[in-house]
Amino acid sequence: MSKMFTTQLIGLLKRISEKEEFPIEDAGRLLAQGLISEGIIYIKGFGEMAAIEKEAIDGAETLSRIQCWTPSVQLSEADRVLIASRFADDPEAIELAKKLEADGIPFAAIASQREESGIEVLADAFIDMRLTKGLLPDDEGGRTGFPSAIAGLYTYFLLKMTIEEIMSEYR
Repeated sequence: MSKMFTTQLIGLLKRISEKEEFPIEDAGRLLAQGLISEGIIYIKGFGEMAAIEKEAIDGAETLSRIQCWTPSVQLSEADRVLIASRFADDPEAIELAKKLEADGIPFAAIASQREESGIEVLADAFIDMRLTKGLLPDDEGGRTGFPSAIAGLYTYFLLKMTIEEIMSEYR
């Protein structure tokens, strides 16, 4: 079972890397613009995607000027926001996206797109994790092994490295 899961997980991460290369670059540029213009990158992870928040703020390799978004944050036009949720149609993520859009704050989103449209139509840059069901079949005919936090963290690290590359070129 572990070999099959590992094989499927590696395939998922490879799909993210290959199919989302340009959206990751777009999101990296968008977020780097905030840093270049002396803004702050705020991050909000919903559900298990709060792991991305923890990594971004408290991890071994953090970005400069990155903070957790809370409803009390007063955003400026130089600030940028990164939203992460399991699915693009997450109601809480969409609520935040609509508020940011209404306030004219550029933002990027990481989520898996399903049939219903969601945050991907609101975001200035959207990265699709391409994970809508478990990676392995289970005994009841369903699917199991839904590594959304792993996929989210992997995507975050690709995005972080892109931002760092952009910032090094800017300096």
